[in-house]
Amino acid sequence: MIERRGFLLVLSSPSGAGKTTIARGLLARDKELVSSVSVTTRPPRPQEIEGRDYRFISRARFDEMVAKDELLEHASVFGHSYGTPKRPIEEALASGRDVVADLDWQGTEQLARSLLQDLVSVFILPPSRQALFERLQKRGEDSPETIARRMAGSAEELSHWTEYHYVVVNRSIEKSLVQIEAVIAAERVRRQRQPGLACFVAALLRE
Repeated sequence: MIERRGFLLVLSSPSGAGKTTIARGLLARDKELVSSVSVTTRPPRPQEIEGRDYRFISRARFDEMVAKDELLEHASVFGHSYGTPKRPIEEALASGRDVVADLDWQGTEQLARSLLQDLVSVFILPPSRQALFERLQKRGEDSPETIARRMAGSAEELSHWTEYHYVVVNRSIEKSLVQIEAVIAAERVRRQRQPGLACFVAALLRE
């Protein structure tokens, strides 16, 4: 096998556009992917599991992680803080594993500065604002006030789509999964991610 460095695949979208569902689908279909588990100060939603969806921590612990430079990125969204632990990501990438994370545009912007060539970013667009609203209602996790706040904030989130490497319109989960799987396949054979190629080609030339 040719030595390869892993990459961090970041999925972003307005709340309700499907990034979390797509991330879980990718992880279920591709056993070579691992999940990035963010930390957050918000309480868990129904059906969320500690250690799978998030690590739910106190404000004091979050502030400690920021102070000790233990987070690759962190941001505040709707009054709660979120962050990506540094050590698990760095270890996975160094060992050739590809990591999936769903983050907002603020976190992705920070990662673009710190991870350089290790980041692959995908922005997921809803097919319409109405579809976004209906999805937020259907999942039944938020109050009407929270849904209204998320819809109001979606315009700001949507305005950052041009900052991403790839853009997918999520008309159906299956089609979106297929498109992003194509991105993953292409990124895995990118020349810059395969430091072992030089030795492999040198061996070919000696034959």
